[in-house]
Amino acid sequence: MVGLVPGLGPDGRPRPDAPIAAVTGVTGYVGGRLVPELLAAGYRVRALARNPDRLRGRPWYDQVEVVEADATEPEQIRTALEGTDVAYYLIHALGSGKTFEQRDRQTAQVFAQAAREAHVARVVYLGGLYPEGEELSPHLASRTEVGEILLASGVPTTVLRAAVILGSGSASFEMMRYLTERLPAMTVPRWVANRIQPIAIRDVLRYLVASAAMAPDVSRAFDIGGPDVLTYRDMMQRYARIAGLPRRIIVAVPVLSPRLSSLWVSLVTPVPGGLARPLVESLVHEVVCDEHDIAEHVPDPPGGLVGFDRAVRLALERVQGASVATRWSSAASVGAPSDPLPSDPDWAGGSLYVDERRVPVDASPAALWRVVEAVGGERGWYSWGLAWRVRGLLDRVVGGPGLRRGRRDPSRLLVGDAVDFWRVEHIEPGRLLRLRAEMRLPGLAWLELRVEPGHGDPPEPSADGEPVAWHPEAWRHGPVVFAQRALFHPHGLAGQLYWWSVYPFHGAVFGGMQRNIARAAAAAERARSDSPALRAGVSRDGG
Repeated sequence: MVGLVPGLGPDGRPRPDAPIAAVTGVTGYVGGRLVPELLAAGYRVRALARNPDRLRGRPWYDQVEVVEADATEPEQIRTALEGTDVAYYLIHALGSGKTFEQRDRQTAQVFAQAAREAHVARVVYLGGLYPEGEELSPHLASRTEVGEILLASGVPTTVLRAAVILGSGSASFEMMRYLTERLPAMTVPRWVANRIQPIAIRDVLRYLVASAAMAPDVSRAFDIGGPDVLTYRDMMQRYARIAGLPRRIIVAVPVLSPRLSSLWVSLVTPVPGGLARPLVESLVHEVVCDEHDIAEHVPDPPGGLVGFDRAVRLALERVQGASVATRWSSAASVGAPSDPLPSDPDWAGGSLYVDERRVPVDASPAALWRVVEAVGGERGWYSWGLAWRVRGLLDRVVGGPGLRRGRRDPSRLLVGDAVDFWRVEHIEPGRLLRLRAEMRLPGLAWLELRVEPGHGDPPEPSADGEPVAWHPEAWRHGPVVFAQRALFHPHGLAGQLYWWSVYPFHGAVFGGMQRNIARAAAAAERARSDSPALRAGVSRDGG
């Protein structure tokens, strides 16, 4: 029996009659990388997202059909899957608190029923590799149950079971990377001696894409892994060697429980405790493939599967080259506020506190925007660094992300990107960056950074609501105004007390931030004006 047959047209894009692949989890690490691979393989793609605006700015955005759908709403999912040939289920509640198993189960049941009613030809799910006959951690048990629900849906289903995924930006890779780089000597739990069969992200993507074309009579789970079986200790030592670090001193002790281990991981690495714990719990088991039956349907590539050393080198090349396409933090943090910015000060019948500041800047809009778009991460927040670090540490202590998530890219942002303990909620290139707070707060908070012309009014949006680009001359020359606005919607008395307790520090934190961003933009403008290219009449800003 023959499965789906994708194909590309003369223009290099999927044929008009090519199979349609529905992809969930497109704002996450794997889903965001799977979409371009499916397009390149000749599938038309329908990207399902609860908040489609978070997909704007992705390189593939204009090549896919974007559909708004909440995975917990049966009618929305069934409608979104209608007319599709294969559906990728890349949703799981990793790090979602005490009830994540229930959410995983209910969401999988909704998706399974919707796929059956929409007559989808195949479902593909990426689950976790687990040992047979052992009591599993809650995380692994939940992923196993999701695979069983999908296999019982009545729709031919491929379940791919993977252990540690190696790739730039993956949570597992980042955890290993930071542990190894930051700790030349460490005491570790006994699970570092457990055997693991990691797999490179490019092999995971190859299996995911190829699974869509499996014959209709194939419906089962497959173990997938790379060519190397290593202990976690081996993985850290080999990472250190590849990264040019001295050999690490690793001492295993029997007293570190998964809970204590996850707290330790959250302090040393950017991975927050809520996400670190299920990752650590899954490492308590030995996870090695029992079979390689996937090769009967998806043959190994001519050069073989990607080994551990090469996977790490590839990942480090992307990290060092600032070309990380997606990160674990690309997915929305569960429990973080997702409410859009209120437009009315009386929003929700409550208070909305605003700290607003404006300052003229002796720079072009282009120079100021480059500084604004690059805030956070390694560059910091341009004011009272100690206060930001203390706030980040306190946030991590109470289970928040803190400042260690950093940025996906050092100079460019997309909607949905994490920036330390903020997330990009809205961006209008050249004029507006709106960040939504994901630190632990007794309320909801936003930070807006806006570039405004120093004379006249900014251009009005076009008829379809899209912002109009600056005129090239206005983009290259000042004057310009930097407008900064912090907003806070308190929850109850605790929120009111929080705002007034930190308000006295706003002058130092937000005032200093505004002044230093303005100075950085002015310095960048002077450097640009002095450049040989500009003196020769060549502008780096385009237009």
